[in-house]
Amino acid sequence: MSKILITGGAGFIGSNLTEHFLKKGFQVVVLDNFETGHRHNLDQHVDNPNFLLIEGDIRNIADCELAVKDVNYVLHQAALGSVPRSIKDPQTTNEVNVTGFLNMLVAARDAKVKRFVYAASSSTYGDSENLPKVEDIIGKPLSPYAITKYVNELYADIFSKTYGLETIGLRYFNVFGRRQDPNGAYAAVVPLFVKKFMNHEGPVINGTGDFSRDFTYIDNVIQMNELAMLTENSDAINTVYNTAVGDRTTLNELVGYLKEYLTEFDSSIAQVDVFYGPNRQGDIPHSLASIEKAKNLLGYEPTHTIDKGLKAAIQWYWENLK
Repeated sequence: MSKILITGGAGFIGSNLTEHFLKKGFQVVVLDNFETGHRHNLDQHVDNPNFLLIEGDIRNIADCELAVKDVNYVLHQAALGSVPRSIKDPQTTNEVNVTGFLNMLVAARDAKVKRFVYAASSSTYGDSENLPKVEDIIGKPLSPYAITKYVNELYADIFSKTYGLETIGLRYFNVFGRRQDPNGAYAAVVPLFVKKFMNHEGPVINGTGDFSRDFTYIDNVIQMNELAMLTENSDAINTVYNTAVGDRTTLNELVGYLKEYLTEFDSSIAQVDVFYGPNRQGDIPHSLASIEKAKNLLGYEPTHTIDKGLKAAIQWYWENLK
């Protein structure tokens, strides 16, 4: 079977991709520096002969070159996420997300990798008020993080046109699901709120709760990565795709779902209050993806709506956080 390099493979999305492709019989190499990923996410694979872990940093070109040796496909997930983190420390965000990304492109080009699929971001839409978000209409970025992810798309496009490296960018929309870390200063909203409710602590919503997001379960993201990696449709490569469900949920609605599903495990959670704080700098008000391009060119059909995804995620958190 083909060999896949998954950068950031110890992280939330990367570890789910690692598990998926190992189960399918692929050889999988993971490159991770464990700055945000966790070793325990990979523990189940250490004895698998098709699995190789390289502890390294994408900011080091030698680590990138080692990782891509004899690799057919790269699924590039390594990045420093979080808009607030990038506002607090734009330099490190740029070093990882831009310099590290460029290192991986160069290494993949030189190793004659067949295809480079990378994690892009819905933050690229910036201040565009168009809904739903369509791939070829973007605005100005609203954070250093958003700038880095847009630069990724520009570099990928140039490498496709200049060097013939096949690239596909997947603009992730608020991905959630099993293994997403609820801890730390930059935890995503779903695992953070789940943990708060499970501890009978009231979560804080930034703003009035009317901001909306296209929350996307991890299995939909795995499907998009597999389709992008393996498509033989020449019209489907060297471009970007929204990776989402095509539906939006307000933060207030999200809290309602979480309370409803969590009370099936602990009825007292229904009484936990929710608090409201100021809007967060760099946040866009609404996010809703058009997934028509992915459907038409890749054959994408999301399997999990928000309610189905949240039920699965909450089941996992209840079993693993308790």
